[in-house]
Amino acid sequence: MVIWDDDHPFAITSLDILGITRTVHLALRARLIALAEWQSSDIVLVASHTHNGPAVGRTLDPVITYGMGPAELAKVDVYTEWLQDRIVEVVTNALHSPRSKVTLEYTVASAGFAFNRAGLGEAESEVPVLTARRRNGKLRAVLFSYGCHPVSAGVQELWDGDWPAKACEVIEEQTDAFALFIPGPAGDQDPAGVRGWALRDEHGQSVGEAVVEAADSGRTLTGPINSDLREVTLPLDVDESPANLAEVRARYQMRMLNRIGLPAWYPRHGAAMIALIDNGTFATTVPNPSQVWRIGGDPGLRLAFLGGELVSGYGVYFRQRYGGAEELMIGGYANETNCYIPANNFLLPLAPAWGSYEGGWDPDAPGIAGGSMTIYSQIAHFLAGDVGVEAAVIDALTDQLS
Repeated sequence: MVIWDDDHPFAITSLDILGITRTVHLALRARLIALAEWQSSDIVLVASHTHNGPAVGRTLDPVITYGMGPAELAKVDVYTEWLQDRIVEVVTNALHSPRSKVTLEYTVASAGFAFNRAGLGEAESEVPVLTARRRNGKLRAVLFSYGCHPVSAGVQELWDGDWPAKACEVIEEQTDAFALFIPGPAGDQDPAGVRGWALRDEHGQSVGEAVVEAADSGRTLTGPINSDLREVTLPLDVDESPANLAEVRARYQMRMLNRIGLPAWYPRHGAAMIALIDNGTFATTVPNPSQVWRIGGDPGLRLAFLGGELVSGYGVYFRQRYGGAEELMIGGYANETNCYIPANNFLLPLAPAWGSYEGGWDPDAPGIAGGSMTIYSQIAHFLAGDVGVEAAVIDALTDQLS
């Protein structure tokens, strides 16, 4: 979707894949910037995070997570190159397609099938709806969001965009408008119900119909559109002293023995981390994109696009500060998905002693990576506290939104 503010374009590309790697993001952004006279911040790439999409690049490292060999990795690389070319082609076509004069309108619908799988109080219900309406009153395009993992279909053997794809289908059939999905803060939000094709269709139908019903009640946004994109450094909890690294290495060696029956990727992750320690090439931080669009109006609308699997607490926090869902659309999985983005309550000392998948640590070895950080190939979980991951995310986004 390309939105022209007078003669200046702003583009959002939504992909039915699990996530966008940093390598793919940076390569694509350089190619897309060259297509028009725009700033890098005028371009947004988002992944729907469907779990039944193709492997792309090294998101959830295919060697560690799936045990892929050279032949399978070669197929992933070929597909990844094809996908990047296809994205550039799609954006190019959109830039050169005939333009429709439209009015942007915004409203908020609701959905109720997301629950907090980490047992916390936040459960997403807001469904932001941004529409583009032709002068004859007909909808040209609908951009909508909801914070819930697209896993209603369960594990399948077919490519599928899960409930967001069904929702798009419902919206397009009922309005004859183009529909585009933007994921909300879904890191700790899962769909309720027995997973399968029926649940996938039920959830997609409910969101799609909610969006269609709400689409005629939005307030007008007048513009202009302004954008800001920056890279935020998120600190890992890493002590680089030789004594600590030796202890970390020993713990990963124990992981490789897998005496307590951890999933198969844990020992593979341990071997990879030992190699990084031995080579001195491990990272102590994770770079994460933070992007904001502002659309003028009375009131206006802020759209916040963050990288990674953003947990819902951030959505609650920023909505409370910036006018609620009526004035702020916020979500994750934008531009890069390199790991979960937890808040302090997913990390010690605030988190429960039994560990946290989203926080990236396990009770057997809280000083090294666990949970989600084993499949995202990080050496440790994030740093907590006043100078940790939560502070870095909040400080940067507050500066962008204020």
